Amino acid sequence: LLFEVWRPELTAAERQAQARLAPQIEAIYAGIEQRIGHKGMGFHATVTSKADKNPGELFAQVLPEDLLKFGMIPEFIGRLPMVGAVSALDKAALMQILTEPKNALVKQYAKIFEFDEIELDIIPEALEAIADLALTRGTGARGLRAILEETLLDVMYELPGRTDIARVVVNADCVNNKVMPELVSKASIRAPRQRRAAS
Repeated sequence: LLFEVWRPELTAAERQAQARLAPQIEAIYAGIEQRIGHKGMGFHATVTSKADKNPGELFAQVLPEDLLKFGMIPEFIGRLPMVGAVSALDKAALMQILTEPKNALVKQYAKIFEFDEIELDIIPEALEAIADLALTRGTGARGLRAILEETLLDVMYELPGRTDIARVVVNADCVNNKVMPELVSKASIRAPRQRRAAS
């Protein structure tokens, strides 16, 4: 059984389900806090806002008794070999998702540009900006493709008709301010090589 971080970027049907489950999730959250001794009142209490709390850390300590209080029947709980909790993705994890997997988004877009014999270069600052924007929007890993699509959409429509472009360079300004990525022509790449050969 997995408990996710409940976030507001879901579809309308998912938001309705979230609204129905929110009081129950809050109750189990409060029950775990009470069981492990987190205090929210008194002189020695550590008061944190809901935004600062990481539900994944607390749900990692869930026990079968907490699930009973949540309303699950003992027969069902007895068949659960383990309970797992997931926590929210941070900036570093989102950047890893963009670049490291075999089918990473950056590799997919590089392959698309490669069909037109164009090199796609997304600098690290742009990757950080994409991860920051996904965190700001609250979309997590699901929003990374949409952000990349927004950034590269105009270029992807323009380039198939052009044969003079060798490379596309995406920087943080392209992501944050919707500036057109830098288009490096084949002539500007060849010119320095010819000068080196002459000297």
